[in-house]
Amino acid sequence: MRYFLELAYDGTDYHGWQTQPNARTVQEILDKCLSTILRQPIETLGSGRTDTGVHAAQQFAHFDLAQALPEEASLCYRLNRLLPTDISAIKLYPVGPEAHARFDAVARTYEYHITQVKNPFLQRYAHYLNRSVNIHLLNEAAAQLLTHEDFTTFSKVKGDTLHYRCRMHAAYWEEIENGLRFTIRANRFLRGMVRLVVGTLLDVGTGKISPKDFKNILTAQDRRKASAAAPAAGLFLTQVTYPEGYFADQKEKFIQDKTSALL
Repeated sequence: MRYFLELAYDGTDYHGWQTQPNARTVQEILDKCLSTILRQPIETLGSGRTDTGVHAAQQFAHFDLAQALPEEASLCYRLNRLLPTDISAIKLYPVGPEAHARFDAVARTYEYHITQVKNPFLQRYAHYLNRSVNIHLLNEAAAQLLTHEDFTTFSKVKGDTLHYRCRMHAAYWEEIENGLRFTIRANRFLRGMVRLVVGTLLDVGTGKISPKDFKNILTAQDRRKASAAAPAAGLFLTQVTYPEGYFADQKEKFIQDKTSALL
């Protein structure tokens, strides 16, 4: 039986989401806690990876059990008692056997937060920038992202990525109290992509390069043309989107699968 788990975490003290040797990750901690509670080895699969220091207000992961949980509602409660304070289990969703947290997602939304006032209580959650920024230039450059599909320029090209195409749905900056917020939404993101985009856009906003320069960098398909990546602290995965009615449909498939297993 398969379940989706919705969770959130402060990524400051983790080497990203994905389990890796000799590093503390969110997935590693989650799998250990689930295995302890459920008394069987559990390996989750996330909707996507977040890098070292990056946060998630919404992340999904799926895992399989030999049989349905007798008390689904209690799992998040029990899990939150065992998880560290910087990881939170939000909700459990029963799904069909073919449901996939990563491949069934149709969009991911990230936000990048910038504070222009030095605040010790925001240092883990926003990038402090003590220079003036032209938000109109930022949005003029960011709009170029919506007309492009190949984001090789903004990718850490080494790895298991098969291609560098992404369908961009939104990319815009807003002024917020004492700072700025960048929202970007696409069907998928490349490793390190959002921080590289933000770092290069900030060079536009601070006058180092022009929106035209940004377009040329984007279309060059050359990682060496991009600026340095923005710091991880300000980046949040805020939403993972599945098709409309997805979880209701998946619950029906779960019930069918559960009934078949009992026959």
